[in-house]
Formats: sequence, C-alpha cells, structure tokens
Amino acid sequence: MPYQPIENYGLIGNMQTTALVGMNGSIDWFCFPYFDSPSVFCAILDDAKGGRFKIAPVPDGVKSKQYYWPDTNVLVTRFHTPAGVGRIIDFMPVGFHPANYIRHGLIRRVQAIRKSMTFRLECRPAFNYGRDTHTLTMAKDGVLFQSPGLTLRLGSTIPLTQDDNMIVTEFTIQEGEEVDFCLQEVGPDHAQTPFSCPEIQAEELFKHTVEHWRRWLSKCTYTGRWREMVHRSALVLKLLTFQPTGAIVAAPTCSLPEEIGGVRNWDYRYTWIRDAAFTLYGLLRIGFTEEASAFMQWLEARCHELNPDGSLQLMYGIEGRHQLTEETLSHLEGYRGSRPVRVGNGAYNQLQLDIYGELMDSVYLYNKYGTPISYDLWKHLRRMINWVCDNWQRTDEGIWEVRGGQQHFVYSKLMCWVAVDRGLRLAEKRSFPADHEHWLRTRDCIYEEIMAKGWDSQCQAFIQRYGSTSLDAANLVMPLVFFVSPTDPRMLRTLDAINRKPEQGGLVSNGLVYRYNLSEIQDGLDGEEGTFNLCTFWLV
Repeated sequence: MPYQPIENYGLIGNMQTTALVGMNGSIDWFCFPYFDSPSVFCAILDDAKGGRFKIAPVPDGVKSKQYYWPDTNVLVTRFHTPAGVGRIIDFMPVGFHPANYIRHGLIRRVQAIRKSMTFRLECRPAFNYGRDTHTLTMAKDGVLFQSPGLTLRLGSTIPLTQDDNMIVTEFTIQEGEEVDFCLQEVGPDHAQTPFSCPEIQAEELFKHTVEHWRRWLSKCTYTGRWREMVHRSALVLKLLTFQPTGAIVAAPTCSLPEEIGGVRNWDYRYTWIRDAAFTLYGLLRIGFTEEASAFMQWLEARCHELNPDGSLQLMYGIEGRHQLTEETLSHLEGYRGSRPVRVGNGAYNQLQLDIYGELMDSVYLYNKYGTPISYDLWKHLRRMINWVCDNWQRTDEGIWEVRGGQQHFVYSKLMCWVAVDRGLRLAEKRSFPADHEHWLRTRDCIYEEIMAKGWDSQCQAFIQRYGSTSLDAANLVMPLVFFVSPTDPRMLRTLDAINRKPEQGGLVSNGLVYRYNLSEIQDGLDGEEGTFNLCTFWLV
C-alpha cells in the first residue's frame, strides 16, 4: 500500500495520546497509552512493518474526504462509491472521570449513508515500533492482542476473523445501519467488558464526547472574521495538552521528514519550554486560562528541579522526565524512505538561551490575563533570571537547535533581554523583591550589544549570529516582544532583506518563509528543508 500524503491525515485524541487517521480509513500512527509511549500502529513510518488499523470500502480506490464534526475533535471520513455512500466516525472518548476504563478507548463507527456498502477491516498491531511480537486470542466480545508490555482488546458488534496474528474481516451494511469497534487497553486479568451493549454505548460515548468538545470551545473569546480557523486551531492545540500533568507537546508525531528521503527527522513528542510558551500565548489570548494554569503547575514542578546553578532544561518528557535519550530505529524505513527514524531527542541537553525569554513572556501574560502568580513561583523565577544575567554572554545552539557548534545567536540574546525585561515588569507590577539595579544594567547591556553586534551595516539587517551576514527569520519576533518598534528603520530594512528570494539572500519563497538559508549556514546536518509555517506567520 503506498504511503498517504501527510496532508491526508486527520488527528484525533484525548489529551493523553493521539492517532492519525488517513483519508483511506487507515489509522497509521497511534502511540499508547501516552504521546511519548511506543507506537501500536506506525505504518506512516514503515508501510510494511509498522502496523495499521484500516477500515475502507471494497473495492479500494473510492473517492473520500475528511471533516470534523462541527466544533469538535471527532473526525469523519466519508466515502463515495458508485454503489453508495458511507462514513467512518473516529474519536477518542473525553470528559470522563479518570478512573473510567473507557478513557483510553479509540472508537470507530462505520455507517452506510446511502445504499449498502461492503467494508474490509484490517487490524494489524506492531507493538513497540514493530519490535515486539504479540499473540492473538479470540474472545466472545472481540479479540485480544497481547504483547510483552501491553494488551489491547478490539471489541466489535460483528464477528471478527483471525488471519495469523491480525484481524481481517469483510462485512456489508445496509443503508442506515452501523457497525461499531472499540480498541482499548485491558488489565492482566482481562476482566473488563468494554462493550456490554455496543450500539448504545458507542452512541452515548459519541454524544458525551461531542458535548465535551463544544462545552470547552464555548469558552473561546475570539469573535473575529477568522472564527472557524481560530476554533479549529484551538481544538488542535488542546489535543497537544497532556491532561494528567498540564504539559504541552510540541507535536504528536516523530520522525516525519522535513524533506522526502532526508535525514532531518526528529521526535517532537515532548515538552519544549519554548514551544509550550508559544502555545500558551495563543490559548491565553483567546480566553483559555485553565490550560495556562495547568501548564504553570507543571512548570512550577520543573522549577523545583532547577539545575544546581539555577538554569532550566530546554525540554522535558510530558511527566517531567529529564533524560530523553535519542535512538535510531534502523528496522523502520521511514516515511517514504526517509531515514533515520529517531525516537527520543538528543537536543535535551543542549544550551538554548532563548527559552528563558519565551518562558518569562508567558508567565508575564499569564499573570496579566490568567491568575496572579504565587510568591513561591516568583522565588524560582528570580533565581532563574539571575542565572540569565550571569550567562547571557555565552554561546549556545539557538532556537533552531543546530548541531554544528555553539554560536552567539542574535535571537538568543534577544530573548535573554525579554527574560530580564519581563522579570522587571513583573516585579514592579506585583511588588516582588528583585535585584532591580543588576537586572536593569543587564537589560541595557544586552540591548546595546544586539544593536552593535547583531546588526550588520553591510547587509542592512539584523543577522543570525555575531560576525555573519546570514539572515534568521527568528529576528522577525523583535517587534512582537517590544524590543524595537515595527516602524524602526532597522526593522524595516530587516523586513526588506528577509522578503527577498533565497537566491537573492532572502528567506521568502512563494509567500512562505525559511528559517534560514542553508546555502549560507552549516548547521551540522545534511539535506534540505522546507519553509517554516511559524516563521511565515511572524512575517505576516
């Protein structure tokens, strides 16, 4: 089966894990029980070995489209064939008490909308990224897949057929009929009975989940012309939050390539302080303060674990894990042959000075739009800002996590300025004790150094790092964090420089923005990369 284009996947989840559902009806990515757990299905990373859970009409090759049930994260895949019309409704139940066993369930509802339709089901798990074997046991209410570390039950309202260590079943449903499937974890004794009355339970779970998402979305305060897009973005961001701890993952996937066949394939299923801060900012500005409160609690726990010198790690596991050892899964071919497939992320022990600025900016905004922060949290933040004052002159790997050696990145200096500036503002607003004079001197010193060393008079732009003439899209943030005015002559000239095509030294191609120009910069990696959506929005 050929790989699906990445844009052909829809996302479902329950704030603990997610799944990618293709327009062909195949679940090709599903980690369980959490975002950073090993995968059960990962056909998106190896079509042959990765495992999938596919339900699709027979014959294959029908026309299909996807959309979300309005104002929810319930995904609908609709199939059109000459013989009829059918759909699959995919969702993970949400809004239940944590003790409810169904909370980790994955529900698939197959319906015939017009005339009868024949579907083919293939459920072929590949536990632990395809490294663990499993056994299959038929049961009266479905089938058990048992691996050394995990047992899943596939419950069904129709009989299932075993084919070696997977399930392959064809079934026909008439117009107006429905077949329901539930995939969920069971304990060692297999005592739970997930579907005692399948059709009724599936409908109840569906209604409860739809109600939960709509109730959550009703808190959104945005009423502008882009309401539908903002709502959809908010729903996706909510899926990236980890409900048990308040952490926010950068992405629910790993090792999807920046270039087909390339090597820039990373695992993003962790919490970057920077990325979480950006997410927090977006949610706060449209009224979602509960997520900000949950993340602040997670952050405060991390502040209790500051390094002995007062510094913060740049990224953590969703439960606060510090070591995120990177390994290569050489048995997987990668998406469309894009090797290597990596799990874990070796960047966790890099020095990236910019994270302190993004963090303090988010804390400042949370204090303003959410709940005033506590003095206990402030004590940790004050210690951290003092560390920034003592270390901002160091080289680092920067926002883009380059693996070509540390440099004096301008964006890192900029965000050190933000960290100290927001600390000063917060201390003044809340009358918190602070080292005001030391912080003021440091803030002014950083500002003057950026203007002296971060500006290149020859190319008339703010540059990526001291001593270079290369541009960096991250510097588009300067006016957004109130470092300079958007109409400052230096900023306007930087915009002009970035707006040029890459072959002319700029970063914009077809209206989209690259992070930096790979032809001018050695970042320690082979291969090319595409444009970066976040940078494009910064430019906008």
